[in-house]
Amino acid sequence: MQNQKSIFLDRKSPPHMVSLILLSGIGALSMSIFLPAMLEMSKNFNTSYTLIQLSISLYLVFTALIQLVAGPISDRFGRRSVTIFSLVIFTFASLGCYYAQSLEIFLFFRLLQGTVAAGFLMSRAVIRDISTDEHESASLIGYVAMGMALIPLFAPMIGGIIDTTFGWRFIFVFMAIIGFTLLIILFFDQGETKRFDKFNPSISLKAHLILFKSRKFWGYSMTLAFSSGCFFSFLGGASYVASEVHSLNSIVAGLFIGFPAIGYFTGNYISGKYSKQKGTSFMIKFGCLNIIFGMSLSFILGLIFSPNPYIFFGLCTFVGSGCGLIIPNATAGILSVNVNLSGTAGGVGNAIMIGVGAALATISSAVLEGGDSSAPLQLVMLVSSILAIVFFHLLLNRKDS
Repeated sequence: MQNQKSIFLDRKSPPHMVSLILLSGIGALSMSIFLPAMLEMSKNFNTSYTLIQLSISLYLVFTALIQLVAGPISDRFGRRSVTIFSLVIFTFASLGCYYAQSLEIFLFFRLLQGTVAAGFLMSRAVIRDISTDEHESASLIGYVAMGMALIPLFAPMIGGIIDTTFGWRFIFVFMAIIGFTLLIILFFDQGETKRFDKFNPSISLKAHLILFKSRKFWGYSMTLAFSSGCFFSFLGGASYVASEVHSLNSIVAGLFIGFPAIGYFTGNYISGKYSKQKGTSFMIKFGCLNIIFGMSLSFILGLIFSPNPYIFFGLCTFVGSGCGLIIPNATAGILSVNVNLSGTAGGVGNAIMIGVGAALATISSAVLEGGDSSAPLQLVMLVSSILAIVFFHLLLNRKDS
């Protein structure tokens, strides 16, 4: 379906841009909407913040595994079937979270919610299917992610309002309603974009080996993993910092937790506008420097002044803007390493990103537990941002731009 015009709710055409934005955004919604309620959830289940934080880190691990599987399946059987299946599971899993009466049951259904990560991957694979080259892919991914960025901007605040008004369980009812609505939209709108060639296992295996031996693939993947790792670290510790360090209620905490999304929106707008002109390597390097600047300043000011939510959360907008510059371009680079395996490459690349993110989210919650400062979290985020640019310089060069 390359270059075919998208017609909304016409399954004979590629999915509409709005559908791709919503498909990307539902994963961001499920990660961020309940963050302001995490301490209340820990009290409800009579457990510690570190254990309730497993609803993030284990979720991320499961989404990494899902993307490892979803990529090859979509290359073999198509993007549409994977998308529809993931939304069905997500909707039922959200209801399971609502009814869960123990932490173990809740975490089980929370893991199942991770199947929606396949939708995030499919939106990228669809863009690669309908694009002509790597830079066009980066531009389109940037515009989709720019629209998607509005979701984590408002989701924590919405979650805080729902928690305060109805209780945290109704956050998952809200997610179930969103999942079912998107399922209906995609069922009627998403046409198949994958071009099917005759399947040859030996050729497929050889192509996989080429992918894993690619310096370019690992360069993009590791840079993506550790730059995004700053944001996943933020997810792991933001609720604790808001509630325990700054004594914010759920609604105000939700507002502050949404700050990085402002930067993410801006970064993706810049990616959409300038990726074709400047090239992927330039945009990635610029994004890495954005994050390092923001987190260095945040860490230094945090040591000098008393705890201030505007310093910590405000400067995390640089994390958002950096990720907005890096993610579309690094993702486009990963998908373009082998265009015949774009689904597989995207799945493995995202799995690496989320696996590193899960580890960093767990570390963040552990170093914060029992403390009264955001400095440990700021340090984890700063180290992660430095590792991102180190991998960029070690594994990528100007020829990749």
